[in-house]
Amino acid sequence: MANPSPLDNPENAAFAWARYRRLMRLMMGITLGTVIIAMAVIYNQTENVSPHFFIATALGIGFSMLLMSALMGLVFLSSGTGHDASVDNDLDSLDLSKKPADRRTMGWKDGAER
Repeated sequence: MANPSPLDNPENAAFAWARYRRLMRLMMGITLGTVIIAMAVIYNQTENVSPHFFIATALGIGFSMLLMSALMGLVFLSSGTGHDASVDNDLDSLDLSKKPADRRTMGWKDGAER
């Protein structure tokens, strides 16, 4: 059975999501700064480029950075709140035909053979 998650508590969840939103606001600012710098560099180093090139480049950089920061933010949220520790990773209980190994008597080499 799964252990209760710390995110089940509304106060912990509100704090965690507020921290996530603060991280996303920071990353939005960094992303906008990066896009502006990239557009300035491209504008200064190229000649006769279509405006569609600038639009595509800005959207590509912006979308990539925001997606990466959103996913990493969710990883930080999950790890920082203790939500990861509440997951039950006992896969031995799923195989009914095999008797689970007694981990108290198992040596360190026995675990590497599986």
